[in-house]
Amino acid sequence: MTINGILATVASSVGDDLLALGRVTEHGEAESLLGSVVTDPREFLLLNDAFSVDPVVVDVRPGAVIDDPIVVVHVVSGPGGHAMFPRTVVRAGEASKAGLVEIVVDIDTGLLADLPPATPATDGGRAADGPERLVVPVTELQVSDRAALAYVSVQSLGAETWQLAHQSSTIGADATLRSFAVALGGAYARLRTDSALRGRSGTSLLRAAFIGREDQMLDFRTLQDHLAPRTTSDLLFMGAVADRSHSVYSGLIRVRRGAVKADAMQTNHNLVLDEGAHADSVPNLDIEENDVKCSHASTVGPVDEEQRYYLESRGVEPQVAERLIVAGFFEDIAAQVPISGMRSMIGRALADRSGVRDV
Repeated sequence: MTINGILATVASSVGDDLLALGRVTEHGEAESLLGSVVTDPREFLLLNDAFSVDPVVVDVRPGAVIDDPIVVVHVVSGPGGHAMFPRTVVRAGEASKAGLVEIVVDIDTGLLADLPPATPATDGGRAADGPERLVVPVTELQVSDRAALAYVSVQSLGAETWQLAHQSSTIGADATLRSFAVALGGAYARLRTDSALRGRSGTSLLRAAFIGREDQMLDFRTLQDHLAPRTTSDLLFMGAVADRSHSVYSGLIRVRRGAVKADAMQTNHNLVLDEGAHADSVPNLDIEENDVKCSHASTVGPVDEEQRYYLESRGVEPQVAERLIVAGFFEDIAAQVPISGMRSMIGRALADRSGVRDV
C-alpha cells in the first residue's frame, strides 16, 4: 500500500521464489525494470518519472503460479492543492500465471471498506469544497512469453480530485493479458491504455466500465498496437453518463508491417441517461498490413424506449425501470472481470454509482 505515493506497508503470503514485492529501488534489476514498458514517455509520464517517490515493483518469477490475487492500493489523503505520482511496475515472468488488483482511492470515498484489512496512516481529510488535487498514476505491465496476467484497476476518487493515469503493457509470444478498468470518481479522470503485442500469437483482452455523475468528465484513450504475426486484441469499453457528466472515448488499432494474421476488435458502447449528459466516441484504424482482420464499432444513445415501455406496461415505475435497464447494460461486462473475487465488489460499486441498489 502507498499513501500519497509513499510506500507504507508490504506483506506477502508467498515465498521469494514465486514473487518479489516492494520498492523498485530495492530490486536487483531496478534500472532495467523501471521504464521498460513506457519507452517513449511524454507529458504527464515525464512528470511521474520526475516526481514518483516510491515506485512499487511486482515481479512474478518465471514459471510461478500464484492463485490468490496480488493487491496494490494507492491511497490519496490530506488537504487539497497537492499532487501525487504513484508508479507500479509489474513483470509476469516467462510461463507464469498471476492476478493483480490495483486500486487508486480517496480515503473518504468508502471503497476502502471492501478492501483487505489495512491500517493506512492519514493526515486528515479534505473539505468537499477545498482546492483540487492531482493524481498521476503510471502502471507498466510486462507479460513475458507464455505468461498469463489478469489485471484489474479500480479508480474511486473524490469529486475534487483530478486523475491523469497511464497504463502501458507489452505482451510476449503466446502470452495473454486480461485487463479490466473501472472508473467511478474524480472531477476529471483520464485513463490512457496502451497495449503493445510484441510476440507472435500474443493476446490482449481489454475491458472497462464507467459511470459519470454530476459535472464529472471521464476521458479514455486506447492503443492496440500489433507488432507481431497472429496477435489478437479485443477491446470492449462500456459506460453510462448521467446529470451533466461527459465521457470521451478515443481508440486506435494499429497493425504494423509484418503483423500478418493479426485479429483486432474495438467496441465502445455508451448510455446517455439525461439530456444534460454527453458521450463522444472516436474509434480509429491504422492498418499497414494486408492479411489481417480488424473491426471497430461504437454506439451512443439513450435508454431504449421499447425496453422502458415493456417494463412500465407491467407495472414497473419509470425510475425503477430505468435503473433495471442500466443494470442489464452493465451485467455482461461485469461478468468479464478476469479476477473472480473482484466481480461482486465491482458489481456492487457500479450498482451504487448508478443507483440500481435503490430499487
